[in-house]
Amino acid sequence: MSPPNSMANANGDGNGVLMNGGRVDFDPSEAPPFKIADIRAAIPPHCWVKNPWRSMSYVLRDAIVVLGFAFAAAKLDNWALWPLYWVAQGTMFWAIFVLGHDCGHGSFSDSRVLNNVVGHILHSSILVPYHGWRISHKTHHQNHGNVEKDESWVPLPEKVYKELDTSTKFMRFTIPLPMFAYPVYLWTRSPGKKGSHFNPYSDLFAPHERQAVLISTLCWTSMVLLLLYSSFLFGFLPVLKIYGLPYLIFVAWLDMVTYLHHHGLTTVDRDYGIINNIHHDIGTHVIHHLFPQIPHYHLIEATKAAKPVLGKYYREPKKSGAFPWHLFGYLVRSLGEDHYVSDTGEVVFYQSDPEIFTFSKPKSN
Repeated sequence: MSPPNSMANANGDGNGVLMNGGRVDFDPSEAPPFKIADIRAAIPPHCWVKNPWRSMSYVLRDAIVVLGFAFAAAKLDNWALWPLYWVAQGTMFWAIFVLGHDCGHGSFSDSRVLNNVVGHILHSSILVPYHGWRISHKTHHQNHGNVEKDESWVPLPEKVYKELDTSTKFMRFTIPLPMFAYPVYLWTRSPGKKGSHFNPYSDLFAPHERQAVLISTLCWTSMVLLLLYSSFLFGFLPVLKIYGLPYLIFVAWLDMVTYLHHHGLTTVDRDYGIINNIHHDIGTHVIHHLFPQIPHYHLIEATKAAKPVLGKYYREPKKSGAFPWHLFGYLVRSLGEDHYVSDTGEVVFYQSDPEIFTFSKPKSN
């Protein structure tokens, strides 16, 4: 985590989170004066109810929009409109990912079969291995902020950081390159970690999970083959315009949102303006992290109910305009200052490397 007063100003912590007088008025290394059960008890019972019909209505809504965008773009085939399509469709791919993410958490419905079937369809369509990612994401929820065990934008220990060559540091800390890291992460994980989300025998997975991972890898492979066949049938350029470039926008959304939610302090809420509804209120992230079984359409109400219990431990996100331009500034600043954490200590804080891009070779063990 970042130091309590790191990147602080009169209104917030530098990451778009409002604080009391520009400072944290509690010790973040100490346990809070409430228990998880107190927060759970404050949330209305209906917020825990998973309505499969309502969940499927969001899938239908997003599918209609995605197909409509693709049909309109192919029909118009106007270079003045293609960039608008890529951004809009990539954002919808990100919305599709969030619904598949709900399936992975079991917050989509009470039926494991329905969750897995819908999850495979949604995630495979955007080249995400459903079970492979679901399992590693569960590990992230169970170990958030743990340098050794976390899976989402894991802080680099000083020893690992100093063994990176300059090109790797450049790729990880230079905007916009880190915003396209997700496909690489799926194949190789983060620096200092081994394994792949596609390999059933990876260290990510227990023996009883291997069959599920294999099924997801086969589904992912089927989608890749479908794209290759479509390129053969219709040509590479049309597939690139209809699918490939929106996919890159989706990856950028995924990396930006997950970074902003999990980096620097702890899990925090973010306001994305008009994008809030489009990506199913995933910016309401604190309660989601505490109780991932709550459906996305109850997160706002659950958060309001939990705020009196959380008190000063909850930080209001800075309100966005129609589009969350302010978040890009926090993203750039954080990547420019938060590079590694100490190898020692129970509670560690991000530190900056003033010579981050000094050309050097990785150190040998």
